Parts: sequence; structure tokens; C-alpha cells
Amino acid sequence: MLRIIWVLWPSFLVAGIAEGLFFTVIDPQELYLLGEPVHVSRTATYSIGFLGFWAICAASSLLTCFLQRSAAEVNKGVGAEASQEQACGK
Repeated sequence: MLRIIWVLWPSFLVAGIAEGLFFTVIDPQELYLLGEPVHVSRTATYSIGFLGFWAICAASSLLTCFLQRSAAEVNKGVGAEASQEQACGK
């Protein structure tokens, strides 16, 4: 549970900052998606933008948590599987 908080809370804060910076420069009514203008309200555009930024930031934080694991954490299950195989006579 603690790792989920480590991922979601900082990514929430950074997504808020990223959205603020992005929509300070770009007007939501002037966005284009695949060559077509976006026909949704400003509030919907802000909400979708925030969720998109949050997802990208959460993925970045998850990757950081994944890559900071030690060799012992990565190989934790390997020894257990080997001992089970030996116990079963394989």
C-alpha cells in the first residue's frame, strides 16, 4: 500500500503542475486530434488532460520503483521455486 502512495501522490502533484503549464500555453479550444479539431468542453479537455498527465507521471514513478529493487528482491521467488522442485523430486 505504501508503494502505491509513493507512486500516486507525487505523480498527482506533477500532473497538476504539467497541466497548468501546458494549458497556460495552449488553448483547449484550439487542440487538434488526428487532424480534426476537438469538439468537447473546456472542462472535459482539462479533465482528460489531467488524467493523461497523471497516467504518464504514474508510469514514470512505477518504472522508478521497479528499477530501484535490489537483486535480493528480484530473485526472492527464484530460490523458493528451486526448493519446491527439489522437495517434489523433480
